[in-house]
Amino acid sequence: MIEQDAELVFNRRIATSTFLMGLRSTGIAAEARPGQFVMLRVGQGMDPLLRRPFSICGTREHDLVLILYRVVGRGTGIMSRLGRGERLSVLGPLGRGFDMPGDRARSVLVAGGMGIAPLIFLARSAKGKALTLLAGFGTSGEIPPLGELGLGGIDLHISTDDGSAGKKGLVTALLRDLLLELESDRLEIFACGPLPMLKEVAAMSLKEDIPCQVSLEARMACGLGACQGCATRGASDRAGTYVHVCVDGPVFAAGALDWEAS
Repeated sequence: MIEQDAELVFNRRIATSTFLMGLRSTGIAAEARPGQFVMLRVGQGMDPLLRRPFSICGTREHDLVLILYRVVGRGTGIMSRLGRGERLSVLGPLGRGFDMPGDRARSVLVAGGMGIAPLIFLARSAKGKALTLLAGFGTSGEIPPLGELGLGGIDLHISTDDGSAGKKGLVTALLRDLLLELESDRLEIFACGPLPMLKEVAAMSLKEDIPCQVSLEARMACGLGACQGCATRGASDRAGTYVHVCVDGPVFAAGALDWEAS
């Protein structure tokens, strides 16, 4: 884990309210693994007070850490106005990332909204494997340029809530259709997105006995397990067991969590 002031190399809008940021940190870039995250202090001094967690979207040129983010509040609004050469306090890489795709014939990556960020990193790190990416967004304007982000040539299926791109509906419908077409014993699933999406993906994977890893999105104050703010219930067969998204995750096996309590 590294804490440093990292130089902002670029910070550009690539879709509706969506930005790609590049931070220069040779140490974090060298250590980062798909599914891990960083904690950023987005302003100077004590305002905003707390760091924000952001999935690592990838690395580039051996010293750049890529952050894909959407402007949703005051902190990310401040981030969107930062320019080249400014410095941000960054802590990372943090958390437990994905176990890389194994010997199964095909890996299915399921992304909901900004949950696509760690899956971009995973897909780029698993080149040579058979990958299918299912990505769901609210509308076509929210879809980032996936080719520019290193996913050119991947087997890609898009859904949007309003039907403006790809199939109209939720990304979980794409997964359900895919599971009807392919042999489940030759698949593995990797997912990141909103909790309702993850619950449905987990239910499908557990029903079909498909290995599945999910990356949880959670509010975090420290990223180190000290504040207890990201505690979530572990599998129901281990009553009273809690795990912390920041240190035990954010990536978990689907069967390791109590989805009924979530």
